[in-house]
Amino acid sequence: MTERSSFVVRDVASLRRQVRSWRSEERRVAVVPTMGALHKGHRALVTRGLEVADRVIATIFVNPMQFAPTEDFAAYPRREAEDVTVLREAGAHLLFAPDVTAMYPVGFSTKVRVNGLNEILEGAHRPTHFEGVATIVAKLLLQTAPDFALFGEKDYQQLCLIRRLVADLDIPVDIVGVPTVRETNGLALSSRNAYLTEKERKSAPALYEAISEAARAIVRGANIPAALEAAKERILSAGFGRVDYVDVRQADTLAPFEGGAGRILAAAHLGRARLIDNVPVG
Repeated sequence: MTERSSFVVRDVASLRRQVRSWRSEERRVAVVPTMGALHKGHRALVTRGLEVADRVIATIFVNPMQFAPTEDFAAYPRREAEDVTVLREAGAHLLFAPDVTAMYPVGFSTKVRVNGLNEILEGAHRPTHFEGVATIVAKLLLQTAPDFALFGEKDYQQLCLIRRLVADLDIPVDIVGVPTVRETNGLALSSRNAYLTEKERKSAPALYEAISEAARAIVRGANIPAALEAAKERILSAGFGRVDYVDVRQADTLAPFEGGAGRILAAAHLGRARLIDNVPVG
C-alpha cells in the first residue's frame, strides 16, 4: 500500500475499519466534511479538530444532491491532489473521498429534511439545497462515527440546520462551529471565490462591510428595516448584480429577530459567483 493510498480511502468498509482501530486505542475522532477545493478556512477546521480530538478525518465529496440543475455542480472546482497536500500539512490523519456511486448506489431513495430551517433564507432561494446537505451530512456522520464534527460559521444556516438534525435524530456527535476565516480585506474565504475576476475581488468585500455596518447600526438602536435596506443598497452600489437577501435572525434558531443575540445573514451575486456571509449582532 502506497503512502498516498493509506491516507485516502474511498469505501465505507475501509473507513470504518480504520475508525474501529482508533476506537480500540481509545482515540477520540473528529470529522471535517468538505467538498474539496480546500483553503485556509478548511485548514482552520482541521486545526480545531486536532484541538478537540486525537484523530481527524477529512471528507471530500462534491454532493450532487445539494445542487439544483441550474447550479454549478459540473463546474465546481475539483483538485484532490492539491487537497491531499493541504490536509497532510494541516495534520489530518485520513481522507475519505468516495465517488457518487459509493454514496448513492443504485436504488438509493432516502432524503433527510429539516423543516423550518429548510425553507427560509438560503432554503427559499435554493429549495432543494438543504435536503441534499442534511442527507449527506447524516450519511457522513453515520459512516465516520465521530465524537466531533467541525463546520464553519461562514455557512451559518447550514450549521444551525446540522445542529437541529443531530439533536432530532439523536446522533451521538458534538457539532463544533468554527469562526469564519477572512482575507485581510474582510472577504470570507470560499471555494467559489475562484469564480471572481480581479475586478470583482475588489468589489467583493462590500458584502461583509455592508452587513457589519448594519449590525453596528442595529446595536446602536437604528430602525432594523432601514439598516437592512441600507446594507442592500451598499452591496448593489459596489457592483453586485443581485441581492437575494439581507436579514437579521435570532442567532440560535434563525427565528425572526426579537432582540438579544442575533445574526445578519446575506447572499448576493457578483459575476459568476454567489457569495454568502453573516455577522453577529449583539
